[in-house]
Amino acid sequence: MLNVHNSLWPGIVGKGEGADEPVISLQRMLELTENARANGQRFDGVDLNVMEPHLDIDAEKKQILEFADQVSERGLQIGSIGAPVWPDAGGGSAMGDQSGKQRFLDAIRKTCEYAKVLNQHGVRQYGIIRIDSADSPENWVKDPDGNTKKIAETFREAAKIASGYGERLAAEGEICWAGMHSWRHMLNLLEEVGMPESLGFQADLAHTYLFLLGYNAPDHALISKTYSEKEFWQGYKKMTDALGPWTIDFHVAQSNGTVFGSGSHDKTGRHCLPDDPEGKFDIVECSRYWLLDQSGNLRNNIRHICWDGCMFPNSALESEDTWKDVLQLLTRVKTDIEKRT
Repeated sequence: MLNVHNSLWPGIVGKGEGADEPVISLQRMLELTENARANGQRFDGVDLNVMEPHLDIDAEKKQILEFADQVSERGLQIGSIGAPVWPDAGGGSAMGDQSGKQRFLDAIRKTCEYAKVLNQHGVRQYGIIRIDSADSPENWVKDPDGNTKKIAETFREAAKIASGYGERLAAEGEICWAGMHSWRHMLNLLEEVGMPESLGFQADLAHTYLFLLGYNAPDHALISKTYSEKEFWQGYKKMTDALGPWTIDFHVAQSNGTVFGSGSHDKTGRHCLPDDPEGKFDIVECSRYWLLDQSGNLRNNIRHICWDGCMFPNSALESEDTWKDVLQLLTRVKTDIEKRT
């Protein structure tokens, strides 16, 4: 059975100082998640980023357990967890100097320790730890081969750390991350790491749509700007045939094909409301390509799907209608997948 989760990071990513929108507190994001209803359906759990101002990666065990109690008392579980690998969150570039690389690995170790407490509490029983390269395509392009090897080396060390805690890492490809900014670069990096049992791919429908367009890597575009429906599905199949076998975590989202950045977050694929009239794809059908393998089985022991409303306006996040629409959509994806498996 697939559980349905809500992401908590839209309350902080692209929000706060230097951004147009203020932070939405952790407690408010939990409250919005707990209260959401659609046709009797509610969220089963949440995915989160362990970063300020929501959570302190250096919190003591007592504080982590108190947070776990808060989530559990709301009838929710915790699934996947984002590690604060970025330099502005205390981490460092995966292709940087030794100091930056060490900060990256420290962020992985601390996140695993945090997850260990949640696991022991019982509020977390599945999910992955999410990472990216914490650097830009502009820096990567100065030495593509060399930088990919550096990222892969860091990812291998990170995967060994995670594996020691019984965790798996999932790299989320986005057009804003070095060496992960196209479907081909993402695949090359995963193959260079070569540890599919410990490090896989986190697919997000909005971000992978930009992969199709080759937004930051035109040579890797799989569809034209004026694509036909046939061209779209041919390109989509090629991308999911390549990255699907690596997929161990999945974000449901919609995209209008544009990019957006806010605050400290670089421009990446814009996430839209489920019923956005400018939405570019059939969410349920596109989800199927990622979640089911070629034999029609659910991929890689995926236990939940998560809605990602990253950098949504606060007005949308505070709207009861948003969560009703999201839950209806997630239920449709869940029902479609379970019917086919």
